[in-house]
Amino acid sequence: MPVSLSANVNAIAELRNRRNLPWPSVVRLSRIALAAGAAGITVHPRPDERHIRPSDVTQIAEMIAAEFPDREFNIEGNPDARFIELVERVRPNQVTLVPDDIRQATSDHGWDIAHHSGFLTDIIARLKAGGMRVSVFVDPEPAVAALARAVGADRIEIFTGPYGGALDADVQQRELARVVATGRAAEAEGLGLNAGHDLTLDNLPQLVAALPNLLEVSIGHCLTADALVYGMAGAVTRYLEICNR
Repeated sequence: MPVSLSANVNAIAELRNRRNLPWPSVVRLSRIALAAGAAGITVHPRPDERHIRPSDVTQIAEMIAAEFPDREFNIEGNPDARFIELVERVRPNQVTLVPDDIRQATSDHGWDIAHHSGFLTDIIARLKAGGMRVSVFVDPEPAVAALARAVGADRIEIFTGPYGGALDADVQQRELARVVATGRAAEAEGLGLNAGHDLTLDNLPQLVAALPNLLEVSIGHCLTADALVYGMAGAVTRYLEICNR
């Protein structure tokens, strides 16, 4: 079964925000990614709006609905009041809950689900009642799968940063084993499986091959870097070749 590729466009927005100009256009590059075959678009709005802004979220949602109604929109972020108001207004296909804060350069850890179980249970129930699928961002630890199922999540997204960022081959294999064990635990719990962070053309094939139940990968930083070399459509095509194996 092919793995869905969701193109994360945060890095494009961050580049645009370096100057008070409307380019590069987040909507235009999202459109190119979808036209090239990406299954969806991911955004991660943060309170400081250092990359994706609420206006981007609305415009991308409108573009997908009008031009690519068969594709998905995934909004990820820390479920504070502002975030919940945004996703309930836009109603994306999927909401990915991520426990980050304003001081983080990027997401770097998953939820402590046991500690936040009551909060997550309430938020997940509210979002699912609104017709949105809910994924919970987790560290590669097999025990989190049962906890995610207990709070009502539909899927987990495994934080693959330690695997993707490993430059030593032995470390990479050790981190891959943790990811695979967590993916298998998700399958045993009846959860859908997503993965994301620091995935590249070089390390994605091994991950896809090792996890037959992997449904979706969200790739942004390296997809954007590769787009500088191959163009957005060319970069998406290269990732899709891996996802479709």
